[in-house]
Amino acid sequence: MSRGADVIVVGGGVIGSAVTYYLAKEGLDVCLVDRGDVASGTSSACDGNVLATDKEPGFDSQMTLKSQLLFRDLQEELSYDFEYRQRGSTLAVEDEEQEKVARDWVSRQVAAGLPMRYVEREEVHDLEPMIADDIIGLVECASDLSLNPMALVFAFVHAAESLGARIMRFREVKGILRDAKGAVKGVDTAEGPIESKRVVLSAGVWSPFIAKTVGVDLPVIPRKGAILVSERTFVVGRRKVMEFGYLMTKFGGGCSRKVEPDMDKYGIAMVFEPTPHGNFLIGSSREFVGFDRTCTSEVLTLMARRAIRFFPAIKDVKVIRSYAGLRPYTPDHLPIVSPVDRIPGLYIATGHEGDGIGLSPITGKVISEMITGKPTSISVEPLRLDRFEKKAAGAKTTA
Repeated sequence: MSRGADVIVVGGGVIGSAVTYYLAKEGLDVCLVDRGDVASGTSSACDGNVLATDKEPGFDSQMTLKSQLLFRDLQEELSYDFEYRQRGSTLAVEDEEQEKVARDWVSRQVAAGLPMRYVEREEVHDLEPMIADDIIGLVECASDLSLNPMALVFAFVHAAESLGARIMRFREVKGILRDAKGAVKGVDTAEGPIESKRVVLSAGVWSPFIAKTVGVDLPVIPRKGAILVSERTFVVGRRKVMEFGYLMTKFGGGCSRKVEPDMDKYGIAMVFEPTPHGNFLIGSSREFVGFDRTCTSEVLTLMARRAIRFFPAIKDVKVIRSYAGLRPYTPDHLPIVSPVDRIPGLYIATGHEGDGIGLSPITGKVISEMITGKPTSISVEPLRLDRFEKKAAGAKTTA
């Protein structure tokens, strides 16, 4: 039996590593356990978005803004360079129908306190000289930033270790252990149990399997997303650029896109991200295909075609590799950051879909506040696990 801990964190991706860091900062004895190496799952197969632009106005966007503010501190606190770049981001508007929705989006976000504006047609090419001539406007958010997601995980882990946290790599958690009263007493692993009265489950799309061992149903399913990586080339975009239609693929509704059916079938929407190394990343796709991480030529071709529509100059730029990750999706697009009331000592931190990188600091901080009994930095009511049960009960009542 391994030495116990004050808290066991299951999952060594960006959420688990952030939780481990913030708990270690509170002086707790923390043990992070992962079936592989850290940053070897979804956190190794994504881009470096830290975006408020694409969040619903209100709680969702405010949560992201608070996380962005934490990143400013983290770039000073963490000794490992995670390539923090706060250059803002833009959403490219294609036509008058999108413009109407975009202007309303901006006004609602500004009212919620975000540093956003609508960029008129005459200024578009001053900000993004390479963008297609027919783009009629941009939605700009000054607080948005980019970073290297794997480097961020390493930064959290290294800092946590310096504070005394233990990192157990290549040790698969088979289930959660409970005592005679039903409270948490540790985790069961392939190499034997580890004792603790508190467990944080932050294993992304694999969290439901572990939660099931104590009868907890997590409404989290994998949503595959692919990324293309270009060769090093000329400057194409100065910062993160997405099409405004990205919001339609993420949330649905709002306004239409004039695209071929397969673009919508695979959730294709242009996302462009320059890196500090002279190449760029191209996304995105959204598919519910279980745990299949295969990059298909059909989807990658559609992604490339969509990117060329917005940046025609990249037509002859070579793609050097591609990869796909599994985003932990929840039905309401909000993560689960919550205690499990009927199992004392069990906490959930998962379901961030494509926002895990950006929301990792606020998630880690809130979980640490829950465990130490401090007031939480944000309201946690919208993130509670039991919201799904309440919604289901309400639906039955009105049926």
